[in-house]
Amino acid sequence: MKLSTKLIHAGVEPDPSTGAIMTPIYQTSTYVQSSPGVHKGYEYARSQNPTRKALESALAHIENGKHGLCFSSGVAATDAVLRLLVPGDEVIAANDMYGGTYRIFTKIFERAGIKFHFVNMQDAAAIKPYINDKTKLVWAETPTNPLMNIVDIAALAAITRERKILLCVDNTFASPYLQTPLDLGADIVLHSATKYLGGHSDVIHGCLVMNDDELRERLYFIQKSCGAVPGPQDCFLVLRGLKTLHVRMDRHCSNGEAIAHWLRKNPKVGQVYWCGFKDHPGYAVASKQMRGFGGMMSFTLKDDSVDAAMKVLSSTKVFALAESLGGVESLINHPASMTHASIPREERIKNGLGDSLIRLSVGIEDVEDLIEDLNQAIG
Repeated sequence: MKLSTKLIHAGVEPDPSTGAIMTPIYQTSTYVQSSPGVHKGYEYARSQNPTRKALESALAHIENGKHGLCFSSGVAATDAVLRLLVPGDEVIAANDMYGGTYRIFTKIFERAGIKFHFVNMQDAAAIKPYINDKTKLVWAETPTNPLMNIVDIAALAAITRERKILLCVDNTFASPYLQTPLDLGADIVLHSATKYLGGHSDVIHGCLVMNDDELRERLYFIQKSCGAVPGPQDCFLVLRGLKTLHVRMDRHCSNGEAIAHWLRKNPKVGQVYWCGFKDHPGYAVASKQMRGFGGMMSFTLKDDSVDAAMKVLSSTKVFALAESLGGVESLINHPASMTHASIPREERIKNGLGDSLIRLSVGIEDVEDLIEDLNQAIG
């Protein structure tokens, strides 16, 4: 079955009682049992819910995985993966990543005795000096947030598989429409489904997908024991969003390409970070492991000052100044003070994330309106 068809049909069956084509929202906290321990597969809604089950099945299908697990947010899904570890374990993580991931690593799990090494993974071999007997997890984003660096998933997987280390890939920026990390050797795929999977800026949600049965049971135990599960209406909204992911991503990609090239030609723009440029350091890898380059990008101005960036950020009319990404509407963001504010400035600067960087999540509006908006804001 082709991916576009999967997105509409995978994991979803007509409701057996009514024939409803959309999975119902099972708004219930518990389920009646005919006798103690005898039930229809559902006992308590923290552990199981039919709407959530349908979404988990759909997510597994579209990521070419065997098991899906849903969480109340992308950060909750991250938390579940980290709870696989014990004090003394070590993690190798990308040095360019979402600020909320960095925050939970350093402010929550470092205090619990987990050690983190933040490494530039554009060369997968760079992780090798950090591997030891305590290394239990490698954590990657690709494309990275916000500098759009590319990590070779297959090359990372070759290293982690040999050493029996888990590889988790945050696939939020690409979505399963553009990239399927399990096919490249990853053990776990993570999404903030708030973004492209939901696609309409109306739900907070997260998910994990994996193939290994034992790993699924460990993560399911964490899911039901810690309770960071999404409600059935949130699951319904993501199920709805999946049905249009392919048509939305095609427009995100085409709009993104047009805007990236327009920015690069603009004499007032400095550096443009978008992985679809043929001279991007990761272009060859991106072309190999992705089916498109997406609608995420960042840029600086020739006047590389915070004041100049703030003027642009405050002047757009179609691009909304807001956190998040991946919705149908275009967003503009200042990573240093918004999505990545939790990363110490010296760390940001060292990794190339300057105070004047501007991030765009290019939506699906008319691209001429988007370019006109950026043109008037940049001046």
